Amino acid sequence: MSTKYNVLYNGQMAFDQAKAQLDDEYTDNYWEILPIEPLKIEEEKGVVLPSFNVKKEPSSKSTAQGFEKAEEKAIKAVQKHSMDIAGKERNKQIDEAYLLLGKARYYSQRFVPALEAFNYILENYPDSNLLEETKIWQAKTLVRLQNERLAIETLTYLLKNPRLSLDKIEQAHTAMALAYRSMDSTHLTIRHLDSAVIFSANPKMKARNLFIQGQLYRQEEKIDASNRAFDILATFKKAPLRYRVHASIERAKNFKEGDSAEVQLATLKRLIKDRDNRPFLAELYYQKGMIERANDSIDLAIKSFKKSLNSKIGSQTQQELSFEQLGNVYFDKTSFATAGAYYDSVIAIAENPNLKRIRRIIRKRANLEEVIKFETIARINDSIINIASLSKDEQMAFYQAHIDQLKKEEELARIRQENEKITTGNANNINNKNPNSAAGTFYFYNPQVAGFGKKDFKRIWGNRPLEDNWRLSDKKINRTEANVASLLGTTNFNDDKKFDITYYLSRIPTGSELDSILIDRNNAYYNLGLIYKEQFKEYRLAAEKLEKLLTFNPEEKLILPTKYNLYKIYANFDEEESIKYKTQIIKEYPDSRYATIITHPENILDNEVDTDSAESVYNDIYCDYDFQHYERALDKIEKALTQFEDQKMIPKFELLKAYVILKTMGIEAFKDALSNIAISYPNTDEGKHAVALLDNVDAASSRLNEN
Repeated sequence: MSTKYNVLYNGQMAFDQAKAQLDDEYTDNYWEILPIEPLKIEEEKGVVLPSFNVKKEPSSKSTAQGFEKAEEKAIKAVQKHSMDIAGKERNKQIDEAYLLLGKARYYSQRFVPALEAFNYILENYPDSNLLEETKIWQAKTLVRLQNERLAIETLTYLLKNPRLSLDKIEQAHTAMALAYRSMDSTHLTIRHLDSAVIFSANPKMKARNLFIQGQLYRQEEKIDASNRAFDILATFKKAPLRYRVHASIERAKNFKEGDSAEVQLATLKRLIKDRDNRPFLAELYYQKGMIERANDSIDLAIKSFKKSLNSKIGSQTQQELSFEQLGNVYFDKTSFATAGAYYDSVIAIAENPNLKRIRRIIRKRANLEEVIKFETIARINDSIINIASLSKDEQMAFYQAHIDQLKKEEELARIRQENEKITTGNANNINNKNPNSAAGTFYFYNPQVAGFGKKDFKRIWGNRPLEDNWRLSDKKINRTEANVASLLGTTNFNDDKKFDITYYLSRIPTGSELDSILIDRNNAYYNLGLIYKEQFKEYRLAAEKLEKLLTFNPEEKLILPTKYNLYKIYANFDEEESIKYKTQIIKEYPDSRYATIITHPENILDNEVDTDSAESVYNDIYCDYDFQHYERALDKIEKALTQFEDQKMIPKFELLKAYVILKTMGIEAFKDALSNIAISYPNTDEGKHAVALLDNVDAASSRLNEN
């Protein structure tokens, strides 16, 4: 009696509290297949061998302390209350003590000593009514020790018992599923989970098994079976709320072409309206957005993804996914600057940057770097050129409207500040009348403290507009704009003259400064056309940029490559326009390399050389260059440029040709060749190298001549 109602009672209470806390604190990642038993295994704990006589140092976590207390009480029951008389245990509670000892060690993740406790019961208490439960725990422990086959044998033998109770049948099948899951046998895992559900006596265990069953069916691409499992769970009223809600979310994840979007959206909207589901709003809005996007309701999808981000409760993984989907949506809309900002947010908050998904986003964001830079240059330069093209009166009207707007905003800010002072004064009066009031301690009631806070906010975040997702301001874009502004001389704005119209007018560029802005704008449009064509295959957008470039009457060196690229771009979707530019190139530039490529694509090397790869041809030509056979090298390069048209090696041939020209024709011809490479292949390493050489061509040419 003392063992049962004193020592073991206290030990069982400590165990139950620790187990309940362990379950409450365990966080499932619903973006992965859930573990059958919610226990986070720490590998290093499996080899610890405790002693009955040595107490463990108490853990800082209350759950660990609870299991330690349960173990301590179980040991105390064995040591102080065991009644081994004539080789037989007379205290009927000692087997209970050993079972509690094994379970406490199991949840402390000390599986070897836990197995010893379970084995002791099976060997020394053959008549115990705990044998069935002990065998189940023994099998689970064997799985944790990676001895799945012995665990399966034990459970298979146990399930042959016709008198096994329903709850034991459920536990045995769940443990069997745990073993097969450890062996990556999905088919057998599903079979035993199904059996566990059929014989279920525990609503919580049944709900988890149903959920995992649905996930595994989806992994096996058996979507109908997966939907059936999630539908059963979603309507299982005794299941915990988190499983029912996530079952509906998982059911929505199975949405495919041909399914009714209206039914799924109606279910998600109903769940969103239920106040009890507020902890799951981030996931509900996200899945709603996914279905809306699949249904081509892009604007609604954007709103849903943003609501997902604005939800107060949500995992970091969920935030990453919402940011990623917003980035994908804007990427598809060709709003690349906005897409880049959302991808930056994913990268900034990613817990594990080595995940395949995050690495893919990093690569995608890197590809956006140049397009964002050139879009920024084009936007800013277009704005400056538009203002510069206005008449004097139109410029004055434009800046006067801007000044009027600034004055209006300052007046509104002044009114808000006065209202804040009145509110603060009233709060102080209330505090003076009621000294016990805590209102005066509120942060924003103290103007001095609030002022410090505003300054600190501006120091960290800068000036941010009052809008949703204000933290999405892209630092890379800001740096790009700052660099462009510095280049254009639009920095160092004098705030003291922000209402002086003559100050604005004096900053409008003219002459050579405006010519430089025009050139930069034209180059930006040309680069954007090539990037959209080559990197993103956005042919219509590429054509739009290059067509707009031609309306600017750009410098002559841009016109021919622009028309050639339009000829190639329109070939993908508008044959008539492609033929138009093909005709223009042949008629207006008959002696150009572009015309030769169009009219005589068959004019290539003889059959023997034609079978060679671009790399081997390049190496052969480089040998000629290295041995100073420049004329032979130049002739081979011209043939290779025709032979390997549109291949990745073409920029390398062009750069080698430039070096040959330097040796044979001099520095000016070399500069022209580099300029052609920089314009035609701006996104390649060779194009960037050509730009670097042009920036300091005198020093570069002297080094080359020395060689």
